[in-house]
Amino acid sequence: MPEPEDRIFSARLDCHYLLLQPPAVDAQTPLVITLHGFGANPETMLHLTARLFDRPAVIASVQGPNQFFLPPDTSQVGYGWTTSRRPAESIRLHHEMVLHVAETAGREFAIPIERRLLVGFSQSVGLNYRLVATHPNTFRGVVAICGGLPGDWDQGVYQPVTAAVLHIARSHDTFYPAAVTENYPARLRRRAADVEFHLIDGGHQVPSNGHQLLEPWLRRILTKPNS
Repeated sequence: MPEPEDRIFSARLDCHYLLLQPPAVDAQTPLVITLHGFGANPETMLHLTARLFDRPAVIASVQGPNQFFLPPDTSQVGYGWTTSRRPAESIRLHHEMVLHVAETAGREFAIPIERRLLVGFSQSVGLNYRLVATHPNTFRGVVAICGGLPGDWDQGVYQPVTAAVLHIARSHDTFYPAAVTENYPARLRRRAADVEFHLIDGGHQVPSNGHQLLEPWLRRILTKPNS
């Protein structure tokens, strides 16, 4: 039997995100683009992200493009961002989705790049790092929670990361163990000049007291010019 040909075509994909806006938006309001982890959803991530911010923020929670039923209850649907099969296509789609939402919401609320933040949990963390290292000067800061670095972070062709980085790891994270994440600060600084890293107690989840780490970091990066 002859080998089959792999043929490619593009089809329209409707992408979704939830938008939460405070009663008033002013020159101090940040725009937060937040991405959930594998098997989660934008509703949950929106709630978890809102808890991280003491200050009013416009929050856009983006839904992963790949949907599937969650076992054992097949009535529940989860979403994901990528798999090991044709990852380049998933990376491109992630970049297009995030940049579209950031530009659209930023323009709607007149929030400049200097006040735009990118937040990711678990699977979306590595994709977000790829984005800010491929498209510099698109976000002022990137918040990474319980996630990893891209597989080609050390050898890949990337640009210097202009966004400030806040990486929060957990001591009992079964997916990203401390023995691995404790090396992240040095590895992140190969690409990014401004890196703040915290390894805190707990498992693979967004910390309930994460605002205690995020707010001081925000005050620092939003009151100085972007480098």
